[in-house]
Order: sequence, then structure tokens, then C-alpha cells
Amino acid sequence: MGQQQLLLIILGVIIVGIAIAVSIIMFKDNGLSANRDALRTDLLLLASKAKQYYRRPVSMGGGGYSFSGLSPDAPSMLKLVTTQFSDSNANGSYTITSVASDGKTIVFRGTGNIQLDDGTRPIVDCTVTTIGQIMTTVN
Repeated sequence: MGQQQLLLIILGVIIVGIAIAVSIIMFKDNGLSANRDALRTDLLLLASKAKQYYRRPVSMGGGGYSFSGLSPDAPSMLKLVTTQFSDSNANGSYTITSVASDGKTIVFRGTGNIQLDDGTRPIVDCTVTTIGQIMTTVN
């Protein structure tokens, strides 16, 4: 083989190697982004369930215009979730982190299933108030 052909083969191998490395990085970033999006979607479902609980009368198992009946423990989560959506699924696990003393605000936390490079997992918080919700990406 000629020198030019060897150089073209080496150049081709280098370009393919770089393309593979870039695609691996992009694939990992896409997986992380997809997991965070799935956490946000599940947290929106929990926010909707919490608002239903907030508006439902106490006599019907609701909060009677208060989140005070919910607390950061597993039995409280069972008041919101159903058999189709438990406190954990393929996207991550979900907890109630706090309920305001006035019963007008509740905070949910979703922890993803994908492990980040530093060993942690993606975390998204959803603060639900009487008028809306706020999503916060912790990491």
C-alpha cells in the first residue's frame, strides 16, 4: 500500500473513534434528560392528585381545602397514588418532603433511576400551592 492510502486509513479510524466517543456522551446526556422529563411528568400527576385531595371534602377522604392531612410518610402518599401509579415506578421514586403549617403548600420530590457521573441521581422538586405548581431541578 502506498503512504497516502495508509494515512487515509489512519485518518478514517481516528474520525470513527471520535464519532463513537461523541455519540456515547450524547446518548448518556439524552438518557439523563429523558429521566428528568419523566420525573417532571410524574410530579405533575402527583400535583394534580394533590389538588384533587385539597378540594375534596374531609368527609369524602380529602383535605377540605388543606394539604394538612398529608405528611412526609408512606401512608400519606397512599392517599394520592393509585394502583397504576405508586410511590415509585420505572422513572424514579417519589416522596412528600414537606407540608406548610398553614396547609396551603406541599412539596414533592422525585429521585430518578439513572446514576450521574458523581454517583448521585437526578432530583426534581415540585412545590404545589393552591394556585399552581413550581418545578425545581435540584441536580
